Amino acid sequence: MKKMILAALALGIFASSCSDDDDNNVVNSNSDLILNFDGLEALGDDYVYEGWIIVDGSPVSTGTFSSVDFPQTFSVDSEQLDNATTFVLSIEPAVDTDPAPADTKILAGDFSGVTASVDSNGIVADFSTSTGTYILATPTDADDSNEESGVWFLDNSSGAAVTGLNLPTLTAGWVYEGWAVIDGTPISTGTFTDPAAADDNASTSMFKGDTSDGPAYPGEDYLQNAPDGFTFPTDLRGTTIVISVEPSPDNSELPFTLKPLADMVPTDAMVHTTIDLEAGPVSVISGVVTRN
Repeated sequence: MKKMILAALALGIFASSCSDDDDNNVVNSNSDLILNFDGLEALGDDYVYEGWIIVDGSPVSTGTFSSVDFPQTFSVDSEQLDNATTFVLSIEPAVDTDPAPADTKILAGDFSGVTASVDSNGIVADFSTSTGTYILATPTDADDSNEESGVWFLDNSSGAAVTGLNLPTLTAGWVYEGWAVIDGTPISTGTFTDPAAADDNASTSMFKGDTSDGPAYPGEDYLQNAPDGFTFPTDLRGTTIVISVEPSPDNSELPFTLKPLADMVPTDAMVHTTIDLEAGPVSVISGVVTRN
């Protein structure tokens, strides 16, 4: 009987010893992923940024964030992080029922060792060679006295209108949008994906005149239904004309961070005369991702 009791005690001590050893040998299964980006803007309440690592060809979420103060650190499964080949950043609905990344991907880059240099060039578009022209004109009405109240992104320097914007094709999830910044307030000319075609609201714009939809290029006539605090027709000389790149669906009624082309309209600009756009304030967003 004593032998049985001693044997049971010994087995209990052994089991306890094994459990203690297992507890002491537990290895933290997560590692740190550190994000450090330059140029991101806050998205507002309805959207968040979400990081993804590509592991064996499949996306694995590294977490969402709304603050654009960096660096930021996320805890990620160590094995997946070690095997990750690429980092991608997307814009997602704040309430998101789809576990897959949205089309609106804004940064991407491959890992080289413990770091990945990421930017928007490959995942949105490369705007380094973008150029553009525009004219002041109001072709959507029959009044020739207000031609300085419209902007159209075309080139008529040869005597006939041709495409005025040299812009790359955007990836899915992005559109172009034109703006006139009047008294510090940006007012849209409309969204478009093809610089050689009319913008998306060509026939439905509330600002245009009643005679026609205008030429088959992006642009806008600011002739009626002015927003509160503004009077249309107006004078766009001295204002700033901007081409931005917008998420689709859009997170805000204001221009997004990426603005590859812009120009302050000369105060002595002539109507119906081609004016060059200059490089915009932000044509690329970039950063570094580090795995520890």
